[in-house]
Amino acid sequence: MEISSFSFPEDGTSLFSFLQDSDPGSISFSNPSKRPRCDDFDDSSVEDLLTKLLDFDAQPVQKVEFVQNPSVSVGSMCANQEMSDGFYFNSNPEVAASDNSSNNKRPRSETETVVLKASDEWTITASGSTQRRLWVKNRSKAWWEQVNSPDFPEEEFYRAFRMSRATFDMICEELEPVVNKKNTMLRLAIPVRQRVAVCIWRLATGEALREVSKRFGLGISTCHKLVLEVCSAIKSVLMPKFLQWPDEGRMREIKRGFELASGIPNVGGSMYTTHVPIIAPKVSVAAYFNKRHTERNQKTSYSITVQGVVDPNGVFTDICIGWPGSMTDDQVLEKSALYQRANRGALKDTWITGNSSYPLMDWVLVPYTHQNVTWTQHAYNEKIQDIQSISKESFMRLKGRWTCLRKRTEMKLQDLPVVLGACCVLHNICEIRNEGLSPDLGFELFDDQTIPDNNVRSINAVHARDQIAHKLLHHNHA
Repeated sequence: MEISSFSFPEDGTSLFSFLQDSDPGSISFSNPSKRPRCDDFDDSSVEDLLTKLLDFDAQPVQKVEFVQNPSVSVGSMCANQEMSDGFYFNSNPEVAASDNSSNNKRPRSETETVVLKASDEWTITASGSTQRRLWVKNRSKAWWEQVNSPDFPEEEFYRAFRMSRATFDMICEELEPVVNKKNTMLRLAIPVRQRVAVCIWRLATGEALREVSKRFGLGISTCHKLVLEVCSAIKSVLMPKFLQWPDEGRMREIKRGFELASGIPNVGGSMYTTHVPIIAPKVSVAAYFNKRHTERNQKTSYSITVQGVVDPNGVFTDICIGWPGSMTDDQVLEKSALYQRANRGALKDTWITGNSSYPLMDWVLVPYTHQNVTWTQHAYNEKIQDIQSISKESFMRLKGRWTCLRKRTEMKLQDLPVVLGACCVLHNICEIRNEGLSPDLGFELFDDQTIPDNNVRSINAVHARDQIAHKLLHHNHA
């Protein structure tokens, strides 16, 4: 049997329009190889069939109209909307009138648009051949609106954000060009002040994201995204301004400040390393296992390290974040940018003081650790301890101000360095602007000190340390 190769018109005309132009008598419906069912074939049946096809093709296509059903309730989110087979249809009379005036039949390739009015503030538009149900949960923003009010007490504002309103406004002004977003067809953008407030409140309180969501009237995933975005903005915008290694002029001021406090010349910073608890990672678990904290707390502990160098005012000038908690302080130091800076000769004629966890090097000044120290060595150790107390107290204020550093967070391990770096930058801003710390926010710091196996790595440093101890005693600084 052969099939005609005729191509049917593509302009939507019916099969009958083609047959109408042909001679009905020239079309044969019989099969010569097969005996017909009846002997006499009536041509009138063919004409009747063609007439019925003509009548069927000439009938207008009826459009299905969806009438609003008062019994259907989709809540305040979808007021004045109709639902049929999982789709919402606009029941607005003006929209319906415009639909009636349009073509009765539209090509399948056209995209259909359904507009859902969630509330007076939200208009959600879903475009595409496959329509979806869009829904936004209404959340209360009463707490944030109260805190953001100018009438909110300054003491309560400080307790919530660990800083004054003036400092908070300054941070918002600095970050606005980076974190500001534009309104879209789907929703209104979250204001800059609310974005920054979500991040700072989360860092200050260490509360779970669910509690942050309740306080600010935002989704949990939105709050998590805002924290990471604002922390990244702090790292890119505020860190170059508030946390940088000092230049020559600033270094001279730092050395002068430490010499006035201890009598030891050429001290450019006080160094300390602390640990931040984390949840057991999925990979390299043994590397993050903190044996010393586990033994002291009688509980399995995992952590990452934060090494910092501060000036006489407790302001960070260098930080190294993110190395596993199983590493010792001297191992973390060798991995830091500070160590690389010293190897390049950038710390010539400059001492960085540390505790007994660090080795004695040409640029690292540490106390005497052997037993039966002399009176001169004992007096020197007390002066080194005075300098070390500056960095240790700075880390105590850091963890006291930002509670998230004392709790095991659910953040991903790769996101923690940015978040912890943002905490150090915010700490510097508060210290520079003389933002005091409430006594009830104090935190006692516990970091075990382990003397490295090779605690003396420079003979020249041994002689230099002895000379410093001798001068302290004979110049009545001890």
